[in-house]
Amino acid sequence: MHNPNYLTALPVYNEVETVHAVLDEVTRYCTNVLVVDDGSTDGTAEKLRQRDDIQVVTHLSNFGYGSALMTAFDEAIKQGFEAVVTIDCDGQHEPQRIEDLVTRLHSSEADIVSGSRYLKKFDLNSHPPEQRRWINRQITNEINDRLGLQLPDAFCGFKAYRCKSLELLELTETGYAMPLELWVQVACHELKVVEMAVPLIYLDENRSFGGDLDDGATRLNYYQDVLCRSIARLPGNCPQLQTRELAG
Repeated sequence: MHNPNYLTALPVYNEVETVHAVLDEVTRYCTNVLVVDDGSTDGTAEKLRQRDDIQVVTHLSNFGYGSALMTAFDEAIKQGFEAVVTIDCDGQHEPQRIEDLVTRLHSSEADIVSGSRYLKKFDLNSHPPEQRRWINRQITNEINDRLGLQLPDAFCGFKAYRCKSLELLELTETGYAMPLELWVQVACHELKVVEMAVPLIYLDENRSFGGDLDDGATRLNYYQDVLCRSIARLPGNCPQLQTRELAG
């Protein structure tokens, strides 16, 4: 089966402990690999300079997770790839599943294939940190209710995107809530989303979001604020979403 010509992209910030091991695995399965170093200060940049099997784009400072993803999207489009796969660099996604995402993207004629950690139980599943799981469920339910989607997992960073579909989106959120803005625009453009079950793996249950976002209530409020602002910015050609909002 033909798979589209694709780029695998990793947003990276201060991943000195895992970056080599993850990239060793990713490059086993992928020919075209891009790392977006979002201003790392822990030695990650030095490790990346040791490799000649990847592309690296470096942000001068830590602009945010969403900003790193947007850079990856821009690079995939600019370089003429048909698709881009995003995978985190903390070891919590399995690179051997990248090809499955791309195959599903092509075979289902989807715009996005989104990894979901809650579709299926795998033997190697971890027990998620309770607060993170509750916030994930809360925001995912709000997205589904307000946008008419049926997502089981709104936050998984392991995804495959069709580049022509990404060109329709106008993303501005630079932080961790960028996927929420993305889902709003996905619903507006009525893009086809297919879910693929992936293992739920937490290697560091105390991993920091940074700053105030480590507080669960603050993080929830931030996610809800971005979701509301993204919906409020919808253009007039998305009446189905505006109607849903008014009805709610």
